[in-house]
Amino acid sequence: MKSLLIAVTALLMSCTTATSSQQKSPDMQKNAELLASESQGGAKEPGFRVIKDEKEFLTAVKGGLNFIADGAEPAINYPKFPKDKKVVLYNLGSFRSGSHTISEIKGVSVKDHVLYVEVPAGEPSGGMEIQVLSNPWFIFTVPADYQFTSVELKYSK
Repeated sequence: MKSLLIAVTALLMSCTTATSSQQKSPDMQKNAELLASESQGGAKEPGFRVIKDEKEFLTAVKGGLNFIADGAEPAINYPKFPKDKKVVLYNLGSFRSGSHTISEIKGVSVKDHVLYVEVPAGEPSGGMEIQVLSNPWFIFTVPADYQFTSVELKYSK
């Protein structure tokens, strides 16, 4: 009985130690903000980069948007570059069909220098689809104190 009590205590201690290394707040929704999301204009391979200033941010946002043929920019209200947060550009890679744009971010957390971004899972269309290559991307913010070296998407319903 004594060894069972020690085993249960050790299990509880290991669970509490594992969660303390994770940067997570109870208000995850407010920590992440989706600034822009497009179905075209991203890289062919999945990956991310941290955007450092407003010039780089505007280049990234404008580069993914389609412009009118005569060269004039459409009247678009670009989101403001947040000074107090990290801004991350994430390329989802190449897809042959379906809609892969990100419409919301449900939450973010960091564990072992990996930023986990929870996004809604895409709904399958269930029929014949036209094969169209797309390279979706999105830009989002996380708290400035988050330290990470890679980004992973977690799809949830």
